[in-house]
Amino acid sequence: MPNKKNIERFSTAANAVGAVVASLTDAAEAATYISEHVAGAIILPPSSSLERLGLANELAKHDSELIQDEFRTKAAQASAGVTGANFAIAETGSVVLESTPEATRLASTLPEKHFVLLDPSKIIDDGDDAVPLLRRFHQEQPRNFLAYLTGPSRTADIERVLTIGVHGPRELHILLLDGLSDDPLEN
Repeated sequence: MPNKKNIERFSTAANAVGAVVASLTDAAEAATYISEHVAGAIILPPSSSLERLGLANELAKHDSELIQDEFRTKAAQASAGVTGANFAIAETGSVVLESTPEATRLASTLPEKHFVLLDPSKIIDDGDDAVPLLRRFHQEQPRNFLAYLTGPSRTADIERVLTIGVHGPRELHILLLDGLSDDPLEN
């Protein structure tokens, strides 16, 4: 069950670092939100929770061009990527994404916009609360990559001037959707 205090804290922290957080009700509303914010192809890598949600079918109703195969060769054409999230941290506004599959890494790092669908019940309080989840990851899937995403990509390594979107997406949209998946090993 979602913790309202954690949702509010997460939203505030995520907004503070430049992410956009929106609460949505179902796959149709998520597809509408995404299609209204994207002009171009969308990378949609395999994801159990997003497949169960039927997001690809809903996006197709908006005539969205979906990239669902040959990710390496087609990813450069994408305007956006859509992924789930394994869990999120309220304290920092970060989403944590198991990104071992190359398609997931491409969807979350290459396009200008990244949309993350997150079940609010997977928002934990702080980094200490992540420790049991990380242990579970490494016990059940010892060889995996986890990405902590905190706002859009940013760097200040060019003459110490903060620049958004040089090494990843310029925009991060976190779409909260109740009932998506409460399993932290599923994104």
